[in-house]
Amino acid sequence: MPPPPQPYPNGQPYPTGPQQPPNPYAPPPQAAPGPYGPQAAAPGPYGSPYPPQQPYAQQPYPGWGVPPMAPLPKKRRVGLILAIVGGAVVAVVVVLALIGMAVESGFPEAKNKLTLPQTLLDGKYRLAQDLSDTEGKKIEDEAHGAWDAKDLHGVVGTYNVDGDAAKGTLVVSGMYGRFKNTDAARRNMMKGAAQGANAKVAVPAKDFDLSGVTISCEVVTQEQMGTKFTVPMCAWADGNTGATVATVNTPLASQSPSDIDLEAAARNTLKVRSEAVEPIG
Repeated sequence: MPPPPQPYPNGQPYPTGPQQPPNPYAPPPQAAPGPYGPQAAAPGPYGSPYPPQQPYAQQPYPGWGVPPMAPLPKKRRVGLILAIVGGAVVAVVVVLALIGMAVESGFPEAKNKLTLPQTLLDGKYRLAQDLSDTEGKKIEDEAHGAWDAKDLHGVVGTYNVDGDAAKGTLVVSGMYGRFKNTDAARRNMMKGAAQGANAKVAVPAKDFDLSGVTISCEVVTQEQMGTKFTVPMCAWADGNTGATVATVNTPLASQSPSDIDLEAAARNTLKVRSEAVEPIG
């Protein structure tokens, strides 16, 4: 017969029998989904262009991928030892400087910023709330440390049709700064929409090239207080600005997702972009 299970060093027996694997979909113990993904509280279904950054692990010198030097023979002269060690340090500094130059050289110049004008879409929507100091700050914190984004400023605002939320709502949620990898940022915003509470992608994202700008649009359904809302959502990202535009047509809030005209939503988003993006200075 097989030998009995051996105990742990602390006297506890090893577990026997079939083990229950961890649930990969179990939510981690963190704050509720955010305005730009699942990291913060959300006024609407929008995703983050930059995934949360993991802090660098603290490493003893030399770190940064440089292998530790082997012990030097005791009979070597002090001057030679210092020269060898000094040469290794200089090599590390040069590599880090080159990496820094390569990263810095790829960022576009800061020319434009994302704003929240008093009206959008030729006056149809009026600004109801500027949430940049709260939800926008969460976006900045979430994207802080991203290697492909610099000088970030979060911008979040809600708009109502003719100032009346009962007629319809539009939410602009984005950032301005200096960005690389804009295609990936736009795709991440679309992916983040499906990560909101009770949200599902009903029509997958589709790209529209309009006047030299790529706009991605999809349809998301979200259930709130027993009511299922159909929400067309679009996003753009360029070297200076990026945002999602989510709209709720209240009289048609429960319309079939397949009835949404995504190209029309993309054209509205391009119009929002033209009205909300302004030159810096």
